[in-house]
Amino acid sequence: MKIVIASDHGGYALKEDIKSSSLLLSKDIEFIDLGTDNGKISVDYPDYAAKLSNYVLTNSIKGVLVCGTGIGMSIAANKIKGIRAALCHDEHTAQMAARHNNANIIVLGGRILNFKVAENIVLSWLESNFEKGRHLNRIDKITKLEK
Repeated sequence: MKIVIASDHGGYALKEDIKSSSLLLSKDIEFIDLGTDNGKISVDYPDYAAKLSNYVLTNSIKGVLVCGTGIGMSIAANKIKGIRAALCHDEHTAQMAARHNNANIIVLGGRILNFKVAENIVLSWLESNFEKGRHLNRIDKITKLEK
């Protein structure tokens, strides 16, 4: 399974750790990295949120965004029509993002989460499926809000 990933400077270290996770790689998860390529040079998170969000929509692929807290990336990504980006702090929020919200992007806080927690968040999200049912009606309402 291919997943697209991007970060700003605040999320760079965690992004790199996630990409090299032996747990995730053992599940045949391949990461497409859209940057940033350096954690020492300050970059603007909206640029990476937009780049990844557009890639997700164009390629029908799931994405992971990482910034310092996850808040900025979440706000920016959710401005893009068709994106449902969920800021996740633990496995439960990741599972609910997939099961109830059909999130096509999850967002992590690189300065908030340790690697093991982040790794389990990504795996939990990827292994959870959208339940549809009553949640589909709610997603339809979200889509209407974009118009």
